Amino acid sequence: MGLKDYLRHSAAIIRDKRWPALRLAAKRRDGFKCVTCGARGRLEVDHIKPVREAPELAFDLANLQTLCTPCHSRKTRIEVGFGETDPKRAAWRELLAAPLAHHQQEEHLCCSL
Repeated sequence: MGLKDYLRHSAAIIRDKRWPALRLAAKRRDGFKCVTCGARGRLEVDHIKPVREAPELAFDLANLQTLCTPCHSRKTRIEVGFGETDPKRAAWRELLAAPLAHHQQEEHLCCSL
């Protein structure tokens, strides 16, 4: 079973008219940053207790947390039984990303001069 096959119980919740205001309230409460790593930027609002396990908490602000995309993906992988990313694979991914990040930083400095 891949993540694409995973049944999203929260799909109906995020289409509800109440969701946008609740999502914004969660982000404001969490200071517009990931509660796990502190990252800013693209943020997602996650149900701490998944909707499939606790549907009664779907619209409870106390059951929501703001996560960055990598932290949310990691949490979802664990929830559906895939577990943590292999540390060797994570180290390899970071190694490959480092030159790209350095290059993007140089471009930003060059363009701002």
